[in-house]
Amino acid sequence: MLGKRGNAPKAKANPKLIIVIVIAVLALLCVGESFYSVREQEQAVLTMFGKVLRVDTAGLYFKIPFIQDVHTIDMTTHGVGIGYYIKDGQNITVDDEGVMITSDFNFVDIDFYLEYKVSDPVAFYYNSSNPEVIMKNMALACIRNTVVNYTVDDVITTAKGQIQAEVKEKLQNELTNSNIGMMVVNLSVQDAEPPTEEIVQAFKSVETAKQGKDTAVNNAKKYQSEELPKAEADADKIVQDAEAYKQARIAEAEGQVARFNEMYEQYKLQPYITKKRLFYETMEEVLPDLKVIITDGNTQQMLPLDNFNGND
Repeated sequence: MLGKRGNAPKAKANPKLIIVIVIAVLALLCVGESFYSVREQEQAVLTMFGKVLRVDTAGLYFKIPFIQDVHTIDMTTHGVGIGYYIKDGQNITVDDEGVMITSDFNFVDIDFYLEYKVSDPVAFYYNSSNPEVIMKNMALACIRNTVVNYTVDDVITTAKGQIQAEVKEKLQNELTNSNIGMMVVNLSVQDAEPPTEEIVQAFKSVETAKQGKDTAVNNAKKYQSEELPKAEADADKIVQDAEAYKQARIAEAEGQVARFNEMYEQYKLQPYITKKRLFYETMEEVLPDLKVIITDGNTQQMLPLDNFNGND
């Protein structure tokens, strides 16, 4: 009897209470899953079975629990370095990422800072698995395609603004065509310099050679400016001398023609006498020391009469 009295009867579980508790828990879960809030600078994509139902901006919204899903997208502006990254407030160079080739076949290490944000949350979520990586690769391609059109001097000095404007335009066009839901806010050149110490030295050597080339060109132009007028003056003198010689020869020829015509008129009047006179004049010119002897074959006559004793 004592043993039976020491064993207390066990309490039985209340099925109704368990059901109430389960229902309460499910109700709490449903309430928690039925409402969602979207913060400022965010947008939410509401989907059901993979289909987009709507895009919500900041506010409190209701959804069907366990059936509809919400994907929150950050719409604020973000920044990323190209050619470097920031760690603990310091810029860390990424090897070879910013090294570009220029139009004059030199290398330059150029860094950019890209600011971007999501423009289409649906395309951003659905059209690519990693849109930010795709965007950075596009940016690198656009930078290389732009820098290759400039000389290393322009990239390092005066063309930075033009380069970043061209890269920004090309990158935005690529993002639009790829439809990954992103847009460029700003793009700026951070730094541009030769990539390594060896290339720095080679770049200085190239600059020295260019300066030497410019000096040689300037000296050549100076020599040209000095010698060209002198050569032109000499050429003018030669032309003038040739023209004077030409006129002299023409005048001489015209004089000879006039003399010939005059002699011809005399010849027509007295052919025999004119022939004799021309013969004698020619002989005097050809043989100035010639002695002319005129004879009839019998009597010797000398004109002019010679001094037979040998005295002049």
